[in-house]
Amino acid sequence: MNPISSPIISSGPLGMPWATMDPFLFCVHHVDGYPHGNGKYGPAKPLSGRNIGQDFANVDGWNMYHGQQVPGFPGHPHRGFETVTIVRRGLIDHADSLGAAARFGAGDVQWLTAGRGIVHSEMFPLLKTDADNPLELFQIWLNLPARSKMVEPHFTMLWSEDVPRQVVTDAGGARTDVLCVAGKLADMTPLAPPPDSWASAEDSDLAIWVITMEPGAEWTLPPTRGAQTRRALYYFDGDGATIGGQAIAARSANDLRTDAPLVIQNGAKPAQFLVLQGRPIGEPVAQAGPFVMNSEQEIRQAHADYQRTGFGGWPWPDMAPVHGDDPTRFARHVGGRVERRES
Repeated sequence: MNPISSPIISSGPLGMPWATMDPFLFCVHHVDGYPHGNGKYGPAKPLSGRNIGQDFANVDGWNMYHGQQVPGFPGHPHRGFETVTIVRRGLIDHADSLGAAARFGAGDVQWLTAGRGIVHSEMFPLLKTDADNPLELFQIWLNLPARSKMVEPHFTMLWSEDVPRQVVTDAGGARTDVLCVAGKLADMTPLAPPPDSWASAEDSDLAIWVITMEPGAEWTLPPTRGAQTRRALYYFDGDGATIGGQAIAARSANDLRTDAPLVIQNGAKPAQFLVLQGRPIGEPVAQAGPFVMNSEQEIRQAHADYQRTGFGGWPWPDMAPVHGDDPTRFARHVGGRVERRES
């Protein structure tokens, strides 16, 4: 194939985390086959032999991450970027230094603008004591431009019932389902991102789509709106797909052409893809762990500010709060407004 007309600019295997391109900073796909719960929201399995507090070894197909008794990520700070968390299976309990809290899952999306600084926890409570507690989620870090690095933090829930989907059946009767977390697709308009997000900029051309294809399905990825837009296609489940007539490897990250429609043709097995696209912010990136700024001086200032202020303190009784036995999904926003959704 003529490399000039190739639909794939570059391709490589999925790592841990997945490689991203501006305006994205980080993407990870957590899949954990958690066992029955122990009645205290942790696994009913011995934790001996695990590096508790730093458990990423995937022993028996699951991790404790930074959790001590409950899997997950106890309170930790962020500044200068956003997290977009898409939960496909299982539940996450969120708590933060603003006083906001949530229990979400079943396709829900949490979009958190860290801005000038926030501390939050993300715990994975194992509520079922008579069955396994599988968890699957994406966490995506989206950069903020310099003008928005120090905005007020903002907590947004996009409930699964409200997130638009495009469901297309091709000429052969095979179906493709596209979850539109961000970015307009055909005649569908996504839910509004946080106000200071790069996704809210009119010319950002930002999209986050999760694509599920039946065996043999065909679906056309549309061109982007802007010539500067970059698009990554992560082929994380399946085998035997092609894009624009070119085979793509299973478990691969692919930097795609964006100036023309590209037909994705699935093979004989079900397939899943994640699309991350956007116009690059094009600014210097200085990163030190949970802080992402434009210069090393700003990183030093972030550390100093966190040491001095704790980004508002921590209003919870411990660093890994869990929100009880009730599986009902909910969000309690800053100011006290509460949303509830059925489990």
